[in-house]
Amino acid sequence: MNKNTILAIILSIVVVIAGVAVQYFISPKGNYASGSVDTSKTSESPEVIGKAEAVVPELIIVSDEENQDIEEEEYTVKTNKFEVTFTNRGGDIISMKLLEHQDKTSGLSYVEMADSVTAEERAFSIFFGDEKGELIDVPMNVKVFNDYSIGFFRNFTVKNDDGTESHFAFGKKYDFKPDDYMFELTVSISGDGINGINIDNSAYTIVTSPGIGPEYSVRDTYEYRRFYSYINGKRKKTNLNQGKTETKTDIMSWQAVAGKYFTIISVPKSPFSRVTYSTMKNAYGEPQSKMYLTREAFSSENTTDVYRFYVGPKVEKILNTYNKSDDNPYGLNSIRIDEVIEGSRFWGWLETIIKWIMTFFWSFTGKNWGVAIILTTILVKILFFPLTKKSSESTLKMQTLQPAIQELQNKYKNNPEKLNQEMMTLYQKSGVNPMSGCLPLLIQLPILIAMFNLFNNHFDLRGAGFIPGWIDDLSVGDSVYTLAKPISIFGFYLSDIRILPVIYLISQLIFGKVTQGPTSSQTSGSVKFMMYGMPLIFFFIFYNAPSGLLLYWTVSNLLQMVQQKIINSYVKNKKSTEVKKTEKKKK
Repeated sequence: MNKNTILAIILSIVVVIAGVAVQYFISPKGNYASGSVDTSKTSESPEVIGKAEAVVPELIIVSDEENQDIEEEEYTVKTNKFEVTFTNRGGDIISMKLLEHQDKTSGLSYVEMADSVTAEERAFSIFFGDEKGELIDVPMNVKVFNDYSIGFFRNFTVKNDDGTESHFAFGKKYDFKPDDYMFELTVSISGDGINGINIDNSAYTIVTSPGIGPEYSVRDTYEYRRFYSYINGKRKKTNLNQGKTETKTDIMSWQAVAGKYFTIISVPKSPFSRVTYSTMKNAYGEPQSKMYLTREAFSSENTTDVYRFYVGPKVEKILNTYNKSDDNPYGLNSIRIDEVIEGSRFWGWLETIIKWIMTFFWSFTGKNWGVAIILTTILVKILFFPLTKKSSESTLKMQTLQPAIQELQNKYKNNPEKLNQEMMTLYQKSGVNPMSGCLPLLIQLPILIAMFNLFNNHFDLRGAGFIPGWIDDLSVGDSVYTLAKPISIFGFYLSDIRILPVIYLISQLIFGKVTQGPTSSQTSGSVKFMMYGMPLIFFFIFYNAPSGLLLYWTVSNLLQMVQQKIINSYVKNKKSTEVKKTEKKKK
């Protein structure tokens, strides 16, 4: 849950209690072009990648002169999930499109998971040593094994301290599955009789994509880029401000960089010796979010390491398949990468129930999530009507006592102890509990928290439209016009002209008017602030909120007003009946 959501919930609680109490794609720089490349191009190579000498500490690694004539080329591997474009420069990925997910925010046809790629920074590049070491930035030989497997390899020369030279082979091999979001990256280094690779206690470092799609602004309140790790059976979350790095040496089962709906998760067979999270901008000033994954030094003649990367949507049904060995092609079991999905840890079960109800309504309403949200809101209001009725009745009773309360406050303003005694006596005689109106509303608070999390994280709402041309995507704010330049108001950035937040503001103001009852010149400033000031604050907080969340809140306000009118009418008729009975007894 992001900080604005938490702030909104806290303010909602304040309003309730106070009301009762007082009544891909940024275009890449460089020479890389998008599009398909014929994977039939191959270079002569052995079936096993790499066979040469290893590296000793503190040595300079240079490209072998034998390979200087290798030309830079691009290759494409396409599965049912991905279209992946490689460059043989370093054997890196320069484009990784998700074929089942569109990116409407940037005008691209597909979500780009190798975003912000440039000629200098690519996805799944490798450095010798740690992230400050030497990047493998030379063209490599290529071997296309089949439609879903491609390898890159090259010989390198080591200049030893004694003036001699050694040679070693370095290889990268990517293996994809036709219908899986996870792929394997195999890194092999081979040599004869030398003591392995040890450069500042590290062998090499893999860096993930400079950024992941869909395109977003760091000013976006509800989209984000965060880092996660799984340590000793518990998920750890790291929020890193722009332009920062953070290095961790914990033993991690997996680590991830994630946005609101998509993620890259690294699942190594053996834990990395260190992991560095980075949000440093690139040379073009573009924000990045990537991980440097460092493999510890080794002393064997040959080594082959296998890493698995999940690159795809944060969908519970998909991520859960890696918790049962029979459900995934890698035989993985209970790795819990589904923990990358945001949500309320305590109220997760409630989110599941509400999600099921929404999905049920969606299934028979023309698969319109907007209608499903409205029907779910109606159902919630019906279920909680008895509590709402009790709360409203208590509030109305408190309003009738206001003149007497003010009289007591004036009479005993210098004697707080006596004032409290008289107030309690007044409440007892009137049969009013001042907190009875608050408790039913607080009971509904878990519903509010679950709704916030659900509408802000439920993947099925991504790209789900409601009213074409206005609310085309319930996971983002509605928009009728995009400003050429965002406007900053009190720290909130307005990039689009939106209608739904205005409707929400109007409904909130009317809602406050109806529930607070008539005001007078003597109405306290705090009451007026709750009626008019808080909705304005909420307006800015919710301005860029997902339209699904605002739709729920607005409809909830409208239904609450209808319920309030019914309750007011009921109370009025009840009072009238009691008056008639009293008059009849007197006669």
